Amino acid sequence: MTKFVLVTGAGGFIGGHMVASLLQQGYRVRAVDIKPQWQWYQRFPEAENLTLDLREKTNCYQAANGCDWIYNFAADMGGMGFIENNKALCMLSVLINTHMLMAARDVGATRYFFSSSACVYAGYKQKTTDNPGLKEEDAYPADPEDGYGWEKLFSERMCRHFREDFGLETRVARFHNVYGPHGTFDGGREKAPAAISRKVIQAKLSGSNEIEIWGDGLQTRSFMYIDDCLHGVQAIMHSDIREPINLGSAEMVSINQLVDIVEEIAGVHLKRRYKLDAPLGVRGRSSDNTLIKKLLGWEPSTPLREGMEKTYAWIYDQIVNTSGKDSVVNLY
Repeated sequence: MTKFVLVTGAGGFIGGHMVASLLQQGYRVRAVDIKPQWQWYQRFPEAENLTLDLREKTNCYQAANGCDWIYNFAADMGGMGFIENNKALCMLSVLINTHMLMAARDVGATRYFFSSSACVYAGYKQKTTDNPGLKEEDAYPADPEDGYGWEKLFSERMCRHFREDFGLETRVARFHNVYGPHGTFDGGREKAPAAISRKVIQAKLSGSNEIEIWGDGLQTRSFMYIDDCLHGVQAIMHSDIREPINLGSAEMVSINQLVDIVEEIAGVHLKRRYKLDAPLGVRGRSSDNTLIKKLLGWEPSTPLREGMEKTYAWIYDQIVNTSGKDSVVNLY
């Protein structure tokens, strides 16, 4: 019998792609997001599409009712600019995961996925640009990103204890900077790959020949393409991996190197203006993939240049040909 699967945050970037993937595999899907459906990045008539605020307990029970598996991507979040300036809003996402876990337990769901973040990792492990890669045990002693990181770390523990106390099989992946088409690229919630793509495109179209970069450009990160994220999430969901695990690329680059890549794709070379008082986050962060390679025999491997070509092309089309983030795409 085909599983009935709930995807929360389905109007967002990762959730929309997950709905598409599950439908293509033949699952019955209920897609839920707080946004009006005309604002969803991807919407599919084959899914049962609902607009619900999952901070409210009763809405979580409505969303989960009848579902076998639950993928919880819903959260109030964005790039570092949003996270550092909206700590209370980010913390309030704890209501979503708490109420969704309660609903999953009570409606009889058999498996539950929670999308955590590399922001749970201790800040004192991320003070240099040559970060060797964060291992799963580096989340403790706890010193996560204030606000957003604390909510994710607490929610990880909630998942653990719902498994231990109530027998709900939970799976947790710590995402490292997921990027790709069909996501936020303006408005303040976008992350570095999308923001830099947009800035390069706008500079190219306007002829300004200049780009603003947050920080000194030396800070380092790794970025995971959406296809790797989807594969990893579903592999983890189907596995026996009960503890939080890294899901990210080990290809670490500086922000300056990321700009180099996008400039090369665009065929431009821009003057760089560094905004040193902008929100920066940690100095260096990358994913240590030792554990996921051991347990799954796999790790995210899409080269950054390859993923950025696809991301840049999609954002370029949105800026040139459509109204941008408010357009809804039905892929099939």
